[in-house]
Amino acid sequence: MTAVLRHGGTDTEITGLRHEPVGSGQLSSSYRFHLTGAPDAAETAPPSVVLKLAAGTPAGRAQIAPGYRSEVGYYRSFATGAQIRVPRCWSAAITTDGHSFTLVLEDAHPSRPGSQVDGATLTQAHAAIRNLAGLHAPFWGQDGLRDTASWLRHSDEAALSFFGELFATATGPFIDRFGPDLSPSDLDTLHRTADLFGRWGRHIGGRHSLIHGDYRLDNLLFSKATDGVPPEVMAVDWQSLEVGFPGRDVAYFLSTALAPELRRSHEKALVRAYHDRLLEIGVPDYPFEACFHDYRLGILQAPLITVLGAVYATNTPTENSHRMFLSMITNACAAIRELGTLDLLAA
Repeated sequence: MTAVLRHGGTDTEITGLRHEPVGSGQLSSSYRFHLTGAPDAAETAPPSVVLKLAAGTPAGRAQIAPGYRSEVGYYRSFATGAQIRVPRCWSAAITTDGHSFTLVLEDAHPSRPGSQVDGATLTQAHAAIRNLAGLHAPFWGQDGLRDTASWLRHSDEAALSFFGELFATATGPFIDRFGPDLSPSDLDTLHRTADLFGRWGRHIGGRHSLIHGDYRLDNLLFSKATDGVPPEVMAVDWQSLEVGFPGRDVAYFLSTALAPELRRSHEKALVRAYHDRLLEIGVPDYPFEACFHDYRLGILQAPLITVLGAVYATNTPTENSHRMFLSMITNACAAIRELGTLDLLAA
């Protein structure tokens, strides 16, 4: 551990450690390592770090290898150039075949992840959306992004057309599972989305940046807000990183994180907060009207990730995952209807 921390820029010496599991998903596991520094290095040694590793079956790890490459690649290639808050990374290593990786990250404790089921507070949403602008702005419109690395995915029209076919195929099984809990309006919205999804790529092909791809509450760590000071936000889980349409991240977050009533009342102010932060960092020639239009178009990211995640990426459904996907899809369908997203595609 001493060598890892020194290689990552912390001149310290670790004389003892103990660890405990802090999270285990289907494809990765995380452990908190409590560190003891040498007497003359106690002030430089972090009290703890988080170790994130590949997990699951060999077949599952091979299937998700592009995601592993994306997460390691973000910390290696982009984290220092972005202005989004993420855990500090001391080491990001991956095998040649991409089936195993190791990340040694800053321990954000006592910050806690958000909850898709509970939803975001307005304060959390404001902090998260400004944080997101710190990812998009530094890489805004950079054509060279596509050539940065072979592992970096790019959602062009052909790729989105492929995802549209997957979405259409998955909509039936999704409705079989969640349909009894969905309103007739939501069912109609899902069917119409599946019918029109193939047009989405033609509408969002122009503007691009580096996007997170899965910027939602469960992938954000929030500190506790105190005395009017907004919470700090850290974004984690970079396995869906790609070059794509920035409005997808914005709309996916706001449409799934906020209950319809809260989103309806505050979405313009929240999109404006995101837009203001883009301009602060230096994005040129992007009026707010264009930003809000991109937000309306980007909302199809929400049913895309929700439906594909529920049908293809959840091997063992649980009551909690059912509640999470149900909350995400009902919130997203309401936003799609209220913002006229499908009308934009049909025009």
